[in-house]
Amino acid sequence: MESQFGIVNVWTQGDWVTKGVAVLLLLMSMASWIVIALKTLDIIKYRKQARQAADFWHSEDFAAALDKLGSDPSDPFRQIVLEGREAAAHHRNSKVHLHDSLDVSDWVTRCLRNAMDEITARLQSGLAILASVGSTAPFVGLFGTVWGIYHALLSIGMSGQSTIDKVAGPVGEALIMTALGLAVAIPAVLGYNALVRGNKAILNKLGSFAHDLHAFFVTGARVNSTGASNVVVMKKGA
Repeated sequence: MESQFGIVNVWTQGDWVTKGVAVLLLLMSMASWIVIALKTLDIIKYRKQARQAADFWHSEDFAAALDKLGSDPSDPFRQIVLEGREAAAHHRNSKVHLHDSLDVSDWVTRCLRNAMDEITARLQSGLAILASVGSTAPFVGLFGTVWGIYHALLSIGMSGQSTIDKVAGPVGEALIMTALGLAVAIPAVLGYNALVRGNKAILNKLGSFAHDLHAFFVTGARVNSTGASNVVVMKKGA
């Protein structure tokens, strides 16, 4: 008797609207968990890179310091170092463009801020999916419930059997859609909050690192223009 009720029965007895809502909730759940998994791995990687960046200043020169950051092009700490080096070298060796008339501090600040904005956008990518799922999944499930109760009541009315044992089963099955909506929304909301906190911690460390880089490129570096490349060399003891 129990096999006649439950999620399987909701699927087999439901119409195309009910099945469409169930599939939509499944897709929303899959999207949420994929985003949570990928962004969690990113945060773990960025935390490791932040620990490597802590040793950046304990180097004899800029080349050795850059080597400590590794060669991962997606490393946000390496990205802002390269951006700052390029900005300082360009400003001190080129007087062709209008922006070269800016103060070196303003120019380096602008370039580092642009790099920070790009990194922030990369860290926050995917969070909109979690926010959307967390805010809409309960209402999608509720729509499935309302639709299921409507058809259950129509079926009961046509059969002429309105006793509690005949009403409880179909209506209870319809309420499963609300439970499914909450089951999809809750992990999305919790994952969103956890990832936002993780990103905030990474950005705080990156902001402090960028502040130190700004001071270094403005006051503690010199540009060697030997050959075709310009290299910013770190002073010993910096």
